[in-house]
Amino acid sequence: IYMIQSQGLMHDNYIYGLDAKGILPTLISPTEVIDGAIVSGNCAAPCHKNSTYHHLNNPVIMDLLRRHGKELCFLGVIITNESTILSYKKRGAHYTKKLARILGIEGAIITEEGGGNPETDLMLNCKLLENSGIKTVLITDEYAGRDGRSQGLADVTSEANAVITCGNGNELITLPAMNKVIGCLDSVEIITGGFNGSLHEDGSITVELASIMGSLCELGYERLSTRLR
Repeated sequence: IYMIQSQGLMHDNYIYGLDAKGILPTLISPTEVIDGAIVSGNCAAPCHKNSTYHHLNNPVIMDLLRRHGKELCFLGVIITNESTILSYKKRGAHYTKKLARILGIEGAIITEEGGGNPETDLMLNCKLLENSGIKTVLITDEYAGRDGRSQGLADVTSEANAVITCGNGNELITLPAMNKVIGCLDSVEIITGGFNGSLHEDGSITVELASIMGSLCELGYERLSTRLR
């Protein structure tokens, strides 16, 4: 289940050129994704924005294709959007469930894009599929505070009992000074994940992981995660 942002205000993606805000959940072949069916127009928080490159090299799809016909039967990809309207979220989740049942799938991997209100879409998809007898695994990231003690997701459901986290967007990291910088360093204090004091006198930068492009990619592209202490 391939969730993509479609909330407007530069939180957009395109399916064969069609703005994803206007789609119902759609079944496509995994090879269509690799061939460029999804193009990103998304300017969300850098850490969990899926760039077009991420879509073209989706590691979940790649791994399932490698196992297809050996360990499992990879039946297809259901693209679903992430609306800002609750009734549209429910419509999308119910339609996703319908397509999944028509396909006769036994299990689904649900990948999220973005955070905040898309977590409602994530949990609705999980809840409806699980209650239909379809096992789910969720791939997401967290904003759990810099100490990791806050609630990591904006929404939850008891059916979400198999969740993979790609890291905590609030985790701080210090990047060393570079001999050559392309761009404007001053902007680091006003971008997502930056703050007053991010830029140090020696040219090093302290920011949250949220500011680094694709660092918490919810397609599982990177190797970050979190753990209980």
